[in-house]
Amino acid sequence: MSDLTPQSLDLNDVPNHVAIIMDGNGRWAKEKNKTRTSGHKQGVNALRETIKAALDVNISYLSVYAFSTENWKRPQSEVSFLMSLLELMLTKELKNFLDQDIKVNILGNIEQLSASLRKKIETIHNKTKHCSKLTLNIMINYGSRDEIINAIKAVKENSNLVSTDITEDLISDLLYTKDIPDPEIVIRTSGEYRISNFMLWQLSYSELFFIKTFWPDFSKEEFYEILIDYQNRTRRFGGL
Repeated sequence: MSDLTPQSLDLNDVPNHVAIIMDGNGRWAKEKNKTRTSGHKQGVNALRETIKAALDVNISYLSVYAFSTENWKRPQSEVSFLMSLLELMLTKELKNFLDQDIKVNILGNIEQLSASLRKKIETIHNKTKHCSKLTLNIMINYGSRDEIINAIKAVKENSNLVSTDITEDLISDLLYTKDIPDPEIVIRTSGEYRISNFMLWQLSYSELFFIKTFWPDFSKEEFYEILIDYQNRTRRFGGL
């Protein structure tokens, strides 16, 4: 695995969209007798390297699960740290995003976030909206069930719709991921075998990869190994 490079792949057959459930920061820290906050900080470094790997093989969309609607159940001290870390990352990485031609979308229930974080989100949306090499979707306060419920509410509020108007395309257009293609791949790190309320609608035909590596240790080489595995799979979408 250590010898894998972008040239190890068929660069004409890379997925358009990869989604990642970044899991295992806390357990990584525990194994190393470090604080959970150090695990989250190292997780940002892993994300930075994964973004570079995606750029190197011309993936167009990368979606990462940063903070779920369920994560509010964590201790307040950890929630506050995560929110501060997200705000700091959006500030510090803005130049890198612009230099690398990365468009950044923050997807989720943004209205529940602090005013300062919402301001950072507005800034990064506005400054990167014309970038086109990679679209990075960072899911913050994101829950797929809430996303689908909101779509249903939007349908109900549109009095002009009749039952035949309600199609898969209509629902897709009412999700946070409007105009973003569904992921071909979803990766979950840390050895857990769950989707955890992540992109339930969008992952209907995604290839699933569950790996034991904790997120802070996730490497470019492991990313490329997954992409090679994907290229060796046959996707039938219910056909033969």
